[in-house]
Amino acid sequence: MTYRNLLSLTIGLALAAGVTACGGGGSGSTSAPTPPPVAPATAKVAALLSDASSEDWSTIGVRVMSIALVPQGGGAPVTVYSATGTAPMINLVQLDQLAEILGNATVPVGTYTSAVLTVSANPGDILLTASAAPTAGFAAAPGSTIDASQIQVQHATGSTGSLTVPVTVQLDTPLVVSTSTSNALDLEFDLAHPAFIVAHTPVGGGQTLWAVNFSGPLHHHPIASLEARILRHAYGTVTAVGGDNKSITLTKDLPTLPIVHPETAVATSQSFAVLADASNGSIYYDVDAKTRAVITDFSSIASSLAGKYVRVAARYQQDGSLVATRIWASTSFNSVWVSPEGHVRNVDTTANTLTVTNESGGLTVLNVDNNTQFFKRGAAATDATPIGTGPSFLANLVAGFKVHASVVDPLAASLTAQTIEIETAAFGGLISAADATGVTYSRQFSNPANDYARTLPYIGAASANGTDASGNPITGFKWWNFAYPTIVDSGANAIGDFVTLSTGSIDFGGSVGPIRTYGVSFARWNDPAAPNAWSAPWAVILPSPLPVATVTIGLDSGNAFTMTALRGANAVTVDVSTASGSATLAYQVDRQNGTLTVSPLDLTTSTGLATLANDLVAGARVRVAGVPQPDHTIKAYSVAVFTGTPGN
Repeated sequence: MTYRNLLSLTIGLALAAGVTACGGGGSGSTSAPTPPPVAPATAKVAALLSDASSEDWSTIGVRVMSIALVPQGGGAPVTVYSATGTAPMINLVQLDQLAEILGNATVPVGTYTSAVLTVSANPGDILLTASAAPTAGFAAAPGSTIDASQIQVQHATGSTGSLTVPVTVQLDTPLVVSTSTSNALDLEFDLAHPAFIVAHTPVGGGQTLWAVNFSGPLHHHPIASLEARILRHAYGTVTAVGGDNKSITLTKDLPTLPIVHPETAVATSQSFAVLADASNGSIYYDVDAKTRAVITDFSSIASSLAGKYVRVAARYQQDGSLVATRIWASTSFNSVWVSPEGHVRNVDTTANTLTVTNESGGLTVLNVDNNTQFFKRGAAATDATPIGTGPSFLANLVAGFKVHASVVDPLAASLTAQTIEIETAAFGGLISAADATGVTYSRQFSNPANDYARTLPYIGAASANGTDASGNPITGFKWWNFAYPTIVDSGANAIGDFVTLSTGSIDFGGSVGPIRTYGVSFARWNDPAAPNAWSAPWAVILPSPLPVATVTIGLDSGNAFTMTALRGANAVTVDVSTASGSATLAYQVDRQNGTLTVSPLDLTTSTGLATLANDLVAGARVRVAGVPQPDHTIKAYSVAVFTGTPGN
């Protein structure tokens, strides 16, 4: 059984206090003057994109055309992001729990109850490249790019050459935009959603078709604080230095996708300002001169910055401003872009190397020497100060971490890492042991050299750990089920509950064998419970993606069915939920005459449930994801039924 990381795409709109403007006047007339209309108060909006990791893909490229907010009570949507010309392609895979700054906009204050995101859906507007080491059974060859003719975008509208998919998302709670407060809107696009990217390979062989579905996985997910958001490095061209030398203004650039060599910049019309860190200092790297300096303002380098390409690691402040932690500058875009970014595939503590996936579906090997510094993105203390230096620190990294490195010489044949930023420290896989003190994750890869079994202690009981649904502070370890992210188990019973659920398992027998509980934790560095080490602040119980199976007994009156996995010997019971708010996600995956259609079934309705029951006949092919229970059944998160041409 393979493990797949939790995937999500978040589109955050960080709303900072804006500037109001109004006018007035009079005339020499003795009659009362008619006042001019008052301009509505406005607030600044910074548009962001983010997601989480993908083990199977190195590139999921999409063109986001626009994002708009819909006012309460109706009215024209208010655009907060709009691409000019051809929308640049953004690789969602690189945004593992990070936010990509798209730009800024000004919107009227008021209340907004939904948002509309529009994606371009023409052939070639979606780029899918498999990773160098996808999970076993993945339907594409390692490093291969899916031909555009095999990608079918669901729910596209418009004419040929102008196809789009507009997705409307109702906000869980209305967004109130005010000039006196800083707010944040989070739209989460779950890339692990069972209907996001669906492969269909006909039984017996044939061309695989890939359905890409932008309707369904996108939902509202509020975030607690703007300053807690970890930002992906921003690329841009410096257009101005502030008169007080405290800030620079960038016009945002994106790399060309698919990747070209040397890499070239795709300019956008979006711009934003970045402040130097006046308190901790910003580290400034002149990539061309190979120098390093710590600056608290831009006065010493202002004359050399105009027109240069920069890569910036920044973080938000509570007031919505951006402060740079590190800045790399060069006259060449390729020089700031040759900074390997991706998921760790191999850590070699003998050769002192780190192997990282890249956007071309290949691997980049980085040498680590005594001068290589390691940083942990997040809080200011670990973002500004190295948590380790040199090869000895490599033992703290495992395959699956998301890192962004800078190199000593981008033109060298063999790249040596100058800095390695750990953007996400993901430990996950089979929960091979969980007890009162910690959790052990065991993970296997296609290359056994990457396998690991690592025990993480829980963070201290007094360690701050966010807030609950009511805004009350949480301390100590917490966990939740991936299918129910709003139901967080925290407090005195959290660890005991987590240990109990982690014992769930099922057994298909045959060559498939048993399947147990999987999870993931994004580790914290240097908690009081684990000084200078990793610890688990939280865990997510993940739905296990089960192998393709055949229905043996259809849906009964208790909404359960049984299935036998291909190459398995035992039938396993699958429980399907019809409860509103927690219903199992069900889909028909129908292939007819070369057309692949993915249709959702609403199991909270009698019609949707009846359709599923009609499809789940003995012999039907199904793909299920769910959480093994202690009673050896599966609690289904999703059920996909293949209709029409049978598929795998």
